[in-house]
Amino acid sequence: MFAKTSLSVLRRKLIDRQISPTELVQECARRMQELNPALNAFISWDTERALQAAAQADMSLPLGGLPIAIKDNICCLGEPVRCASRMLDNFVTPYDATSVSNLRAAGAIPFGRTNMDEFAMGSAGKNSAYGVTRNPADEERVPGGSSSGSAAAVAAGMIPAALGSDTGGSVRQPASHCGVVGLKPTYGRISRYGLVAFASSLDQIGTLTSCVDDAALLLQSLCGHDAMDSTSSLKPVPNFSADLHGGVRGMRIGLPKEYVSSGNASEVQNALNAAMAALEAQGAEICEISLPHAEAAVASYYIIACAEASSNLARYDGVRYGYRASEVSNAPGDLYARSRTEGFGEEVKRRIILGTYVLSGGYYDAYYARAQRVRALVARDFTQAFESGVQLILGPVAPAPAPKLHATDMTPLQIYLEDIYTVPANLAGLPAISVPTPQSGLPVGVQLLAPHFEEARLLRAAATLEQSWK
Repeated sequence: MFAKTSLSVLRRKLIDRQISPTELVQECARRMQELNPALNAFISWDTERALQAAAQADMSLPLGGLPIAIKDNICCLGEPVRCASRMLDNFVTPYDATSVSNLRAAGAIPFGRTNMDEFAMGSAGKNSAYGVTRNPADEERVPGGSSSGSAAAVAAGMIPAALGSDTGGSVRQPASHCGVVGLKPTYGRISRYGLVAFASSLDQIGTLTSCVDDAALLLQSLCGHDAMDSTSSLKPVPNFSADLHGGVRGMRIGLPKEYVSSGNASEVQNALNAAMAALEAQGAEICEISLPHAEAAVASYYIIACAEASSNLARYDGVRYGYRASEVSNAPGDLYARSRTEGFGEEVKRRIILGTYVLSGGYYDAYYARAQRVRALVARDFTQAFESGVQLILGPVAPAPAPKLHATDMTPLQIYLEDIYTVPANLAGLPAISVPTPQSGLPVGVQLLAPHFEEARLLRAAATLEQSWK
């Protein structure tokens, strides 16, 4: 009845009393029950709790009565927060993440815990202790990751919008593979308090929605300084919807020559060509730029991300946090070793080992310190591009559409290289958005990036691109 209806349209229907929050929650619950057995987008949902919130919804608030799904690594008071890991299988959070508190304050109804790659480590939705997530566009293909469940749930019309987290493209890449809008704001724009840490200097909460208008509406309620997060920005929050449909006439948009690669699938290049033509037709100027250190971004990212993951996940030892092995010997360290071996999945263990290695004595300067220097160079490339007069940067989201779910011909390294176009935004802390393009086959998105805290400009260009295809 309300499947794939935007937040903006649902909000108007709620205000006009054409539907009620209770009916909306019931419809979402019905679609979850119908579609989740095949897609596995949700790990769990509490319909009773959501209906209680719906009965008290205030439609005068910006998100009044609208259900929003929450990725399973974002804390929601009284609900499980498992990070799709056996390590946190029985953990129930005693507090709300600031992002969830902000949603509640805006009248939204947090509803459902979405599946994900364990501890947000992955790009396919396959590394979950609760089973793989499937792509609604083709159930034999991956939905992308790590925010796999959030993207699949929105794409399938199970929920109108969802929160995800983006450490190296984990909102934008699944958005591209599933055909929805994925927004990663500037680092610090949304508080990370209550987001279970993967790589703290890279993590950022983002949104998955069916259209750009919804991304602006949701972002408005999520932003703001938070004293509980030392990296939270003090920057004023503009009205992201005020000039959303102001167009791009006269705007200079850069296309990095490094992003036009023979390694891109034809569908990706076609999407990029269509986006350039659409933006130029609306009055934008597309010009070639260079990001000289783009090829080094993936190597830098995975060294830094794994190093921070190794540190952040050290607390899960079977004593202070998380799963505890039951059959252990009296040997020193056996409890720790068995608990972590049994509690973590293979990809998480791989990244912990890699991160511990690059931080170890004798290798810190050779790997971690050098990766940080490369990170600074990647950020400088973007700064120089924007200082040259370019106002936005256009590029692909991923080198190819969603791969087959059971593809076995890719090594972990090849899988990591799939993030080549998304990790630079995280290394530089820039806002970026994935916008679906019209395709006859599998969904493919294009990516726009903006200078720090220029989400309003980013959303305006994304909305123009979206409207040009309607």
